[in-house]
Formats: sequence, structure tokens, C-alpha cells
Amino acid sequence: MFNELDLTQFELQGINVKDVNEQIENFKQGFPFMQITEPATVGNGIIKLECDEIDDLIDLYKEFDGTRVKFVPASGAATRMFKHLFEFMQDFPVKGEGSLKDKGFNSAYNFFTNIQKFPFYSKLYDELWSTGYKMDELLERKYYPPVAEALLAKDGLNYGELPKGLILFHKYDNHARTALEEQLVEGAQHCKDSDKNIFIYLTVSSEHRTAFEKLVEKIKEEFEEKYEVKLNIYFSEQKISTNTIAVEMDNTPFRNSDGTLLFRPGGHGALLENLNEIDAELIFIKNIDNVVPDRLKPHTVRYKKAIAGLLLSYTGIIFDYIDKISNSDDCDKEMLLEVLDFTKSELCILPPKDLNLKDCKALKSYILRILNRPIRVCGMVKNQGEPGGGPFWAVNSDGTTSLQIVESSQIDLKNPLTKSIFQTSTHFNPVDLVCFVKDYQGDKFDLLKFRDPKTGFISIKSKDGRDLKAQELPGLWNGAMSNWNTIFVEVPLITFNPVKTVNDLLREEHQVF
Repeated sequence: MFNELDLTQFELQGINVKDVNEQIENFKQGFPFMQITEPATVGNGIIKLECDEIDDLIDLYKEFDGTRVKFVPASGAATRMFKHLFEFMQDFPVKGEGSLKDKGFNSAYNFFTNIQKFPFYSKLYDELWSTGYKMDELLERKYYPPVAEALLAKDGLNYGELPKGLILFHKYDNHARTALEEQLVEGAQHCKDSDKNIFIYLTVSSEHRTAFEKLVEKIKEEFEEKYEVKLNIYFSEQKISTNTIAVEMDNTPFRNSDGTLLFRPGGHGALLENLNEIDAELIFIKNIDNVVPDRLKPHTVRYKKAIAGLLLSYTGIIFDYIDKISNSDDCDKEMLLEVLDFTKSELCILPPKDLNLKDCKALKSYILRILNRPIRVCGMVKNQGEPGGGPFWAVNSDGTTSLQIVESSQIDLKNPLTKSIFQTSTHFNPVDLVCFVKDYQGDKFDLLKFRDPKTGFISIKSKDGRDLKAQELPGLWNGAMSNWNTIFVEVPLITFNPVKTVNDLLREEHQVF
């Protein structure tokens, strides 16, 4: 199937032939649907914290003196944020001038009529001025193409190509902040260690890395002085070795016009490799676009600290149990059953039906396997109709049933029962995680050993006018963390304010009063 040139390509990209063959087999066999049994709800898989519990957990987090970092995937381009403006630019010459609302440009109309409220308005005004246009005159004439062009084009502000992290999100009295800067400000309030260090790990694309580095260099001194911290930022890029092979519709390798094989990025699950390289105990994970201005940050910071405290609480209990079991007789039946009950009632892991409770050796082996793995606490918000994954009880390949974050693409929505379970979910995954990735002896887990390789995703794409099949790796907070211990906690909706389209910046939550 592969020739000498292919093998050379594998070697140059750091790709293992065995992995490629497994990916092709996945195309042929397809990925099995995940079997969900019921949605996780408050009291049945989702914890709801009371005010006094939150305060106690925050105090527990304050006592933590270990290593902590904030991990922010920041490589995604902002192209989708401006989708409706790109459509406006494409269709406006055809549809002509007139009311944007009458011609189906409702989102564009909303953007242009509220343009002064956007934090990048001043920069856009100056950009237009430098090219001979006056913003006021264009708005008065309702002639918007030059405005959109100045905002999106490469010879303008280039917002159509920049990553979200470099887009201005919020306007304050005398300055505006990008999404990245808001993440740093938030991190300074919940991720500072006893030496006043904050460690931020950003995944970025190679083409925009320099721009990120320049922004950090520009703000670093002022930022450290204002927030009394030492800012430590580390950049990493999605590894080319995590790209997956593309195939023709008949599952044979897709070749470019020059005969080389086509590999495509493996989705956000590929970032597990980047996450795995971080040598820290506690890791916060959050999407780059889920930020708020300063007036709303206290809500987010409070719950960040609380779920971190909850994580530390569970971690302490787990470590104590591992220590007791490891140093006890092989058949301390009473203790083993006590810990088994903890794994069921607190970690929400139901054992396989064939687990022999009378076989002490098998029971001890099962419990230690379940306890000795990475643990994560995931904030969950009430479902407001957002697309994406949610919390469910699901059957795993090892026969256990546990809490999982499940996307619609992972289940068989043609099955009426499965569809009904999925539609009755009460909560949504906002990607608000805190993870503990070292074991009871202080050694770092190899996170790659705890993913479920059969939870990938296949989609239909095209290149050069030819259809192809593409494959994504198990999602970072889905299959990539399938075999972690998982705790779900309800967090307030105010802590979830993503910017999916530029007009989301007009929402009250993103306005600075």
C-alpha cells in the first residue's frame, strides 16, 4: 500500500506506520457508537455546591502549595467569528445596495449598526482613515464594504485570519484587551502560586506564534507590576505527528496531485500530546474565547478556586485509599468493599457485571486500577440549547459504566431510545476543567495511556474538488480523557460566555460598564 516515498514522508513527519494502518482500519470498520444509559443530572452524577461548601473548598485550594498551570488551546482562527461578514462581502455586489435587513443580511446589519460598541472600533477607524476613507461618512451613506474589507483583509486589520486570542474582546476606559490578555488577567486571580508565579501554556499555530510572543512581550512588564505576579508563558504547537491520514471514499489513501499522501490535523484531541508534556500537578483547562470583562471575573474566579478545591479533596481521599490498600492484606474484605462503594457512589463508576466480589485478589486489582489514574473535575452549566457535548452515564469498553462528556457525533441518534436520552440532558459542557495528573507517589501519569482510541470521528471533506474521508482523534475532553476519574459540578451560567460570532461581543456580558 505504501511505497518508499511514503515511508520517507512518514519519517519526516514523525508518523508511525502502525498508527497509519490503524487509522485506515478505522475508516474501513468505522468507530462504534458510544452507549449512553442516562443523562447525568444534579444528584445523579452532577454535584451542586452550596455556598458554605464553596467557601470551604476555596480555603482548601488556598492551602495547596503544589504546581499549577493554566492550559489554553489558542490556535483556532477567528474566521468563523466573521462568517456573516464574509458572506456579506461575497453577496453584496450581487444583491446591491439597500436595506441590509431586507436583503437577508440581518447579522451584518446588527454588526454595522452597532459598530461603535466593538472594542476594535478605534483601530478600525484609524485603518480606514489611513486608506482614505472616513468611517462616519461610510456609516452615514450605509456603504459598508470598505469597512468589512478594512476589518477582515490581510492588508487591513486581518481579523479574518487572526486567531481568536489576538482579537480585541473588551474595551475599557483607556485601553482594550484581547482574549489572550483576559485569560492572563483571569489566571493571575486564580492560578498564582505561593511565589506569585503564574504559568500559562498556550497551544498556537506556527504562523501566529510570533504575533503571540510580541503581544506577551509588549504587556508583560506592565501586567506583572499591576497584578503583582511573575508571568511565565510557554508556547507549543500541535504536533505534525498527530495528523491523521485522509482516504478516498473507497478507503484507499488519498494522494495529492504530486503523489504525496494527504494528512490532516487530528482535531483538538491531538492536543493531548501537548498536555502530556506539562510537568505539573494541577492543570486548569479553558477555551480561549470563554472570557468576560473585569466586572464579571469574580464569579468565574470563585468557581475556578472551588472546583480546584473539590479536585484536591477527592485526590486526597483517593491517595489515602491507595496507600491503605497497597499496605493491607490481600483479602481485607471489609476495606475493599468500603473503597468499592466509594468508587461507585462518589466517583460514579459502576463495575463490570462479571466482577467477582468474592475474589479478593481480582477485586483489589480492579479497585487499584480504577483509583490510580488521572482525575478531573468538570464544570457543567444548565443546557441553554448550545451545540456540543454534555454529561452522561456511558458504558465503557472495559465493561464499567461511568461519567463521560459525550458529543452527538459519538452516539446513534437514529436509535429512538438513545436520541431520547441525549435530548433529555439538562446540562452542557462549557470546557471548564481542572485536572490532577500525578499519581499518589508524585509521578506524572502518561496521559496517552488513558484515552479510548475507539472514540474518534470520521467526516466527509473535499480537496481540489475531490471528496475524501477525514479522521479526528478522540476529543481532548471526550475520548482522550475517557479513562480518567471524572467529577461533574454545576457552575453558574454566568461563568460561560464564549464568543462564537463577533456579534456575541455585543451581549451584555461582554460590555464594560
